[in-house]
Amino acid sequence: MKILLDENVPVPLAYMARLLLKQHELHHVAEIDGWAGTKDTDLYARAAAAGFQVVITNDTKQMARPLEVAAIAASGLHRVEYRHNHKHGGLVGLGTAVATVCAGLPHALRELEQAASQLLISLTSIDPSHQSRLRIVDPTASPPKHWPAPGDS
Repeated sequence: MKILLDENVPVPLAYMARLLLKQHELHHVAEIDGWAGTKDTDLYARAAAAGFQVVITNDTKQMARPLEVAAIAASGLHRVEYRHNHKHGGLVGLGTAVATVCAGLPHALRELEQAASQLLISLTSIDPSHQSRLRIVDPTASPPKHWPAPGDS
């Protein structure tokens, strides 16, 4: 499939997705001459005319804007969105985006390859919170099985 990553998708995510999805053709809007800054109402028609089949975006408010919804519907393109909590910026934000897209996109693409008509897919977000991403064990307070007791050699 020919896949377009919207401008709001971090460019490094495109590099990672290309490594994992070699059988697909991925392009980022920022990498195509003259496409950066294209309004979403024009982007979908332009992408369809260029032979793209899928647009990936993290603009979750797009489906609440009537003109953008009309442009998406008219394009016939599949739309895949993922949520990105912008309060988690930097490495945590990028890691969350990469994890969400890389874990969910292969499943979404299999669905799209079998689709008889246009689909709108939302990828389930990876929780970047400290509590969700880490399991911490203090072996002095809660020793794992077979952990030596103090003084054992």
